[in-house]
Amino acid sequence: MRVLFTSFAHNTHFYTLAPLAWAFRAAGHEVTVASQPTLTDTITQAGLPAVPVGVDHAVQEFEQRQSNRNSEHPEINFAETRPEIVTWDYALGLQSMMTPLMYAKVNDTMVDDLVEFARQWQPDLVIWEPFTYAGAVAARVTGAAHARLLWGPDVQLRARKLFLQRQAEQPVEHRDDPLAEWLTWTLDRYGCTFDEEIVTGQWTVDSTPESTRLPLDQHVVPMRYVPYNGTSVIPDWLREPPKRPRVCLTLGVSAREVLGGDAVSISDLIEATADLDIELVATLDASQRDLLASVPDNTRIVDFVPMHALLPTCSAIIYHGGAGTWSTAMLAGVPHIMLAEQYDTVLKAERIEELGAGLFIRPNTLTAQGLRDMVVRVLEEPSFRAAAERLRQEVLAEPTPGELVPVLERLTAEHRTRPEVPVG
Repeated sequence: MRVLFTSFAHNTHFYTLAPLAWAFRAAGHEVTVASQPTLTDTITQAGLPAVPVGVDHAVQEFEQRQSNRNSEHPEINFAETRPEIVTWDYALGLQSMMTPLMYAKVNDTMVDDLVEFARQWQPDLVIWEPFTYAGAVAARVTGAAHARLLWGPDVQLRARKLFLQRQAEQPVEHRDDPLAEWLTWTLDRYGCTFDEEIVTGQWTVDSTPESTRLPLDQHVVPMRYVPYNGTSVIPDWLREPPKRPRVCLTLGVSAREVLGGDAVSISDLIEATADLDIELVATLDASQRDLLASVPDNTRIVDFVPMHALLPTCSAIIYHGGAGTWSTAMLAGVPHIMLAEQYDTVLKAERIEELGAGLFIRPNTLTAQGLRDMVVRVLEEPSFRAAAERLRQEVLAEPTPGELVPVLERLTAEHRTRPEVPVG
């Protein structure tokens, strides 16, 4: 079987695909990963064959708009579901903003080349991350089965379903649909038609624990989250058990590499815990370290350390809510302190707090004393560790990528619309 994985060129979105791609290769299938050229080295460093398609996108412009928004440009809040807020204008506005500034921007630069490659290679199955609708288009054109692989709660699909509910309430002549219009134009170029399966996939592979999933009445295939952080080396100091409670502080790579800065003051975060009897491990690059007037005695500054190696040694994590960090923290059974404000991070943080596995505060309400108090709470109150361990057990209960391959083989056979082409 030939399996095509595709992601727009963003490292962390590709990282979620890598373990399942390895599993297919280990089972004897042909695997290829397609993305814009800038992701090529990242793919090949993961030990996977890369096919560069199209030209590089400029999604940073959209991300920076969200980072620098003001009162006239409200945040994209995928946690919002209140009917009085999610009106037709609200739902249409979200689709109208996301379609040209994110979805079309990252897909239009690659879709033609991706379709051309798929026509040549004839994949049986296409696995695409949720922003990369070009994967669904290529599958429709070639008759391949196709599925999304989530890296967090399915907020895009929930927003889409809320939009369609509001749309159905409008007069027919006012039922604008920016996403459907763009995908219709795109598919028409290849002689294909649009339906909602292009948005949803034929099924969804979900690597989040069951208690964090959104109830969307979709065909979901659960999979255990397996962390991949890119090329990494385990440092010597991490091989020894910590002598006092270890707390990780990370704001992820997206803020500093894509958004151009962090939403909170690194210096303030570090100073807030300077007098606690902990070992604070803060992942900072050179530009972030330059902002520190001093480094407290209880703090270790590192540029990068793989989260799957660090977090099992930690008693808590302070972070922004990024997808990989969030999933790895749940796998490690570590209590969370989440400084969340963008995209789906607020929803994730609220759910973590509801489940008792951590605490949530928005960066614009954060104070040094407030952060210090939260750290003390999650370290001293056993309920946080117990709830985090329950989440860890949920993660471990799901089938591994290797165990999932036979399930996906069967689904591919059921959904593929062309006769299987023998591989000679």
